Amino acid sequence: MYDWHYKDVIVQKPREIAYRLLTQAGGSGLFAEEILQRELGSIQLAAADRGLLQEIYYGVIRWAGTLDFLISRKTGGKTQKPGLRVLLQMALYQLFWLSRIPDHAAVHETVELAKLKGFGPQAGFVNAVLRGYLRDREETSMLLERLKRDDLAVGYSHPDWLVKKWVARYGKEETTRLLTWNNTPPKVFARINTLKISPDELKEVWKKEGVEFTAVEWPWTTFPMVEFQGVSAVEQLESFKKGFFYIQDPSTLLSVEYLEPKAGDSILDVCAAPGGKCTLIAQRMGDKGAVTAEDLAPSRIQLIEENVRRLGLNCVTARLSDGVPSGEQYDRVLVDAPCSNAGVFRRRVELRWRISPSEVERLRAVQLKLLKSAIAKVKPGGCLVYSTCSLEPEENEGVVMEALVAHPEMIVEKQRQLLPFADFVDGAFVAQMRKAK
Repeated sequence: MYDWHYKDVIVQKPREIAYRLLTQAGGSGLFAEEILQRELGSIQLAAADRGLLQEIYYGVIRWAGTLDFLISRKTGGKTQKPGLRVLLQMALYQLFWLSRIPDHAAVHETVELAKLKGFGPQAGFVNAVLRGYLRDREETSMLLERLKRDDLAVGYSHPDWLVKKWVARYGKEETTRLLTWNNTPPKVFARINTLKISPDELKEVWKKEGVEFTAVEWPWTTFPMVEFQGVSAVEQLESFKKGFFYIQDPSTLLSVEYLEPKAGDSILDVCAAPGGKCTLIAQRMGDKGAVTAEDLAPSRIQLIEENVRRLGLNCVTARLSDGVPSGEQYDRVLVDAPCSNAGVFRRRVELRWRISPSEVERLRAVQLKLLKSAIAKVKPGGCLVYSTCSLEPEENEGVVMEALVAHPEMIVEKQRQLLPFADFVDGAFVAQMRKAK
């Protein structure tokens, strides 16, 4: 359960915004964090209001499966209108996950919000469902704990088919650790842009900006990294605007380590947006060489270019990928393929509800096509790195093995799977391959 200090917030406005975003999110095509950041960029909220909005918004999406289970228990399994279901989800999340919001406040404000949003005739129904759970609070809390032992999918709010796959692969204990990880708000890490500033210099800048941080190290990278504590609106910091750092999970650095870029190399990043890996490649090269960063949409190219400019890099060129073979070959090629994102459910909270077995198979076909195409772009003796942020073998080892059957000139030199419950970072798979001379 999460603590929330009720006395520190203006109650209605954060709830109202959360309701609007949650009812709009499904058909937007954007990631949940993109929807929220757009909203926060267009309004002014006190820090406490901002925190409550984020807590309710992300919490309802994470725990939607469990919240729907609770709603079904008190409504005879009847389907509710989407807006009404969101209201009940928000209220139940506050009652059973935000332990320091008074019960009467959560119920009263939800009933008032129901009236405001056109559910006046159902206000009594909303009140009855929530009051029923107040009467059964202790029993319900015990039930939620039992579910975490007896029904992992419902208890930890994940798709049942995926939980069964993970239990078969990792066992119940480690799957439980993975599910717990996915339901924990993500930490914020930053990679220091040493081309602009030294770690010691940046630490002094952050102290002046009031930024709290801790230096962190990971066995698969030598790049200086920090973990922020309690920093909100990172993009508003002058140190961010000046390109002194890049927000990046440590797991994403592994693929660049396996790529082993060197000054003067010619390098292709096939799926480069938003630019975290290609800018890291340039940093490792000392901004000396040529990095071509490709992606499919103009908006994604623009995002790469914005990050390249902010970080002050000269060796990165962003361009649209048209999928037409050009005959160009590179010393090193990175294929950070689109995937199910099963390793980053903690960070992209809604994706657990979008993933399906058919979607994994569709993505596998895309990944294999990308990898085979990229192999043709590697010079003889050159290096190719294939990576995903998925945990699923069919997107990882399966794609690599199938590509090798079609391209015996490629040899896997090493590969690694980072697991959240073992490595304490986002999940990632990376394979380093070499083309025969």
